[in-house]
Amino acid sequence: MSKYIFVTGGVVSGLGKGITAASMAMLIKAQGYTVDMIKFDPYFNVDSLYLSPYQHGEVFVTDDGGEGDLVLGHYERFLDQNLSENSNITSGKIYSAVIRRERDGAYDGESVQVVPHITDEIKRTLYTLNRPETDVVVCEIGGVVGDIENHPYLEAIRQCRGELGKGNAVYIHVTYVPVIEMSGEHKTKPTQNSVKELQNIGIQPDIIVCRSDYQLDDAAKKKLSLFCNVERNGIIESVTTDNLYQVPLRLHEQNFEGVALNKLKMEEREPKLDAWRDMCARAEAAQNSDKKLRVAVVGKYVEKVTAYQSLTDAITTAGLLKNEAVEISLVSSADVENDPSVLDGFDGILIASGFGVRGFDGKIAAAKYAREKDVPCLLLGLGAQAGLIEFARDVCNMTGANTQEFDDKTPYGVVCSIDPPMLKKGAFPTVITPGTYLSRIYGAQTVSERHRHRFDFSATYEQLFLRNGLVFSAHSPTGVPEAFEIPTNKFFIGTVYNPEYRSRLLSTHPLFAEFIKVISK
Repeated sequence: MSKYIFVTGGVVSGLGKGITAASMAMLIKAQGYTVDMIKFDPYFNVDSLYLSPYQHGEVFVTDDGGEGDLVLGHYERFLDQNLSENSNITSGKIYSAVIRRERDGAYDGESVQVVPHITDEIKRTLYTLNRPETDVVVCEIGGVVGDIENHPYLEAIRQCRGELGKGNAVYIHVTYVPVIEMSGEHKTKPTQNSVKELQNIGIQPDIIVCRSDYQLDDAAKKKLSLFCNVERNGIIESVTTDNLYQVPLRLHEQNFEGVALNKLKMEEREPKLDAWRDMCARAEAAQNSDKKLRVAVVGKYVEKVTAYQSLTDAITTAGLLKNEAVEISLVSSADVENDPSVLDGFDGILIASGFGVRGFDGKIAAAKYAREKDVPCLLLGLGAQAGLIEFARDVCNMTGANTQEFDDKTPYGVVCSIDPPMLKKGAFPTVITPGTYLSRIYGAQTVSERHRHRFDFSATYEQLFLRNGLVFSAHSPTGVPEAFEIPTNKFFIGTVYNPEYRSRLLSTHPLFAEFIKVISK
C-alpha cells in the first residue's frame, strides 16, 4: 500500500507549496523509493485549457494530454519523472464526475452533498494512485486554509488518515512567518492562527515549513513547536532564495524528508544528491559570472514571468550543463513589431508559443530580424508558425501568406487547420528527416514530443519552400510537417511542438542544448 504526504498552505498564497511538495518528492526518490504526485486545485475550470497564463502561469502538458498549471512542470522537473493527467485534479473535474454519476442514477435517490459525495470523489481520485509499485504519494492541496473552496479537500484528507491507518499519512503545513523590520523580530502568530484553523478542521500538522525572508531564531522555532503542538524537529525553515534549485538541499540539511519518513515508519537511507548538488554549484557559479549569454524570449505574456516557466528553465539548464551563464530577457512581441531594434545585442532569440492574434505580427517581425541578421533563433509553436509565414512572404514572394487561424481567406494558407479540427495535445511520434541539422541534434530517426496546438504547417508548399532554402526537417507519421530549418543560417529551427515540456533540470532537451552551444561560440 502507498503512503501519503499531504501538503497544505496557510496565511497567504504564493509561498511555494508546489516547490516544497516537489522537493519532498525529489528527496524521498533520491533515497531509492518510488514516488508519485498529485495536486488538487479548488477552481472550477475542468483543466487549464482555457486558462490565461496571467492566472496561474504557463499551461503545462503531460504525455497523455493532461493540462495543468506550471506547478505540474515543477513536479516533473524536480522528480525527473513523467506524470499524467491524474496528477492535476480540479474542482471542475470532481464536481463534474459527481453530477454525471447523479444523472446516471448512481446515488439511489440520495441527496447529493459535499459530504460525503464530493469528499468521497476526492478520495476515490486520490486512491487511484495507491498502487503496489508506488511507495509514497505526495499530494498538494491548492489554496490556503480558510478558503471556502478548498474546504472539501481538507475534509477529504482529514478522513484519509483514519482510512489509511496510523503511520500511513503525514501532514505538512506551509506558512508565512513575517518579520517586523523595526525590531527584526519574527512574528509567529499568523502561523499559530493558521494551524489552529487547520486543527479546527481536524488536521494536526506533523511538519510546519516556515517561509520567511530571514532565518528563524531558536526562540521562534520553540514557540511554534509549543503552540502548534508540533515536535521541534518538525519545524522546518524555508528562507527566500533566488535559486529554486537550492530549496531541496536546504530542506534536506534540516532532515525534512527524514522527519516525514520517520512518521511514515519507513527506513531512512542515504540520498543520492551528487548530481543535484553539482547542478546547484553550476547555478551559483553562473550567478556570479561576469560573462553571460544574452537570450531574448519574444512573447506576449511578458508581464508574467511564470507564463514561460518551462521555457526559461530549459534555457537556464542548458546553459548550466555547458557551464554557461544565461541572462534571459522577456521581450514583448508588440515592442518588436514597433521597433525590431529592441533585439539588438542579444546572442540568441527564442520566439515563444502562445494563442491568439495579439502580438502575432511582432513574432513575425522577430523571425525576420533573426533570419536576416543570422542571429541563432529557436521558434516554438505559434512562434514557429510566425517564422514560416515570414519566410513565405519575404523569401518566397507569397504575398498575403498567413495562417488560416487568423485569415481564413488567405491566398496561401501555409499554416492550416488540423484535419479533422482538434486541439492536438500530448506526446506524439515525430519522424526526423535524415541528413538534416535536426537529425544530428536528436541522433535518432523517430522521437516523441509533446504538442499543444490546433494548426499545422501545410505540406502543400513543401517543395516551394525547399527550392527557396527552407527544409521541413520533421514530419508526423502521416506526413504532416512538424519542424523546419534554414540550413544557411547558423541556427534557425522551428517546431510546431513544445520541446520545453520534456526538458529536465539534470538533462536538458537536445534542442536547447544545441541552441546554447551555438550561441556560446
